[in-house]
Amino acid sequence: MQATIIEAINDALHEEMATDDRTLVFGQDVAESGGVFRATEGLQETFGGDRVLDTPLSEIAIVGAAIGLATYGYRPVAEIQFSGFLPPAFDQLVTNASRIRWRTRGELTAPMTVRTPYGAGVRALEHHSESLEAVYSHIPGLKVAVPSTPHDAKGMLISAIRDPDPVLFMEPKHVYRSFREEVPDGTYTEPLGEAAVRREGEDVTVIAWGAMMHKTREAVDNLDGIDVELIDLRSISPLDRETVVQSVKKTGRCVVVHEAPKSGGFAGELIATINDEALMFLEAPVERVTGFDVPVPLLAMEDFYIPQPPRIEEAISETVNY
Repeated sequence: MQATIIEAINDALHEEMATDDRTLVFGQDVAESGGVFRATEGLQETFGGDRVLDTPLSEIAIVGAAIGLATYGYRPVAEIQFSGFLPPAFDQLVTNASRIRWRTRGELTAPMTVRTPYGAGVRALEHHSESLEAVYSHIPGLKVAVPSTPHDAKGMLISAIRDPDPVLFMEPKHVYRSFREEVPDGTYTEPLGEAAVRREGEDVTVIAWGAMMHKTREAVDNLDGIDVELIDLRSISPLDRETVVQSVKKTGRCVVVHEAPKSGGFAGELIATINDEALMFLEAPVERVTGFDVPVPLLAMEDFYIPQPPRIEEAISETVNY
């Protein structure tokens, strides 16, 4: 079927709820209204109010309930309406969900998924546009997945729900409905922790994820005479270091694109990884194209904050011509 990212997510939830009656879905407005982005539309009608529930407006309670249910054998899928609302539940993710396996020496696990739309570009208000994936990647025991296509969104979400440990599933809302692609019917999985090489090349490695994959692909398509290897990271944690390092060893150059602020952004971890494992192969410093070290601005200024193809093109050209 041809599907958008939001439709693929909805399909994945339908598939897993039909496959495993331990799968539960809950969050603010996810049941009766189908979620603010309609990602959970039709679930309550199909699976009933015992498995698809609206919750109070309390992120710490939503994630805390997911941890409790997961340790009792359920497969909860909790939705946090926007990733900017997730920090109140940070304590639950750090202190409980990510550590339960180690704290109990494997007697308990937390096979739970926290879905949340992230990123800018939809003219939302404050606390609706953050890109904090680097923050959550710093938590041992918590996986962080970021799909960029409908095919990956469905397959990776199914993998996340089936994973024996907690997964933060960050959905790039800027491209929720911006394009369609072929998505297989039925159940399939895409692995967590594996990057995808979207385009092979010899001159420079360009790495992006989420909505920035599409800005980056546009920039790459605009370049003449530069053979770009384009990597979609897909998982922030665990990081597919091997794919990144092998690509940089081949090309000798690298550009990383993300919309989060530059300082402390995940590009820094990628650069450190490249320096550790491929420094002697580099022919130019690794370049970063990122958001700025300010809160995401409101309305039309978002377009200036988010890396656009011209900024990405300039960084790639400068790196190749260094």
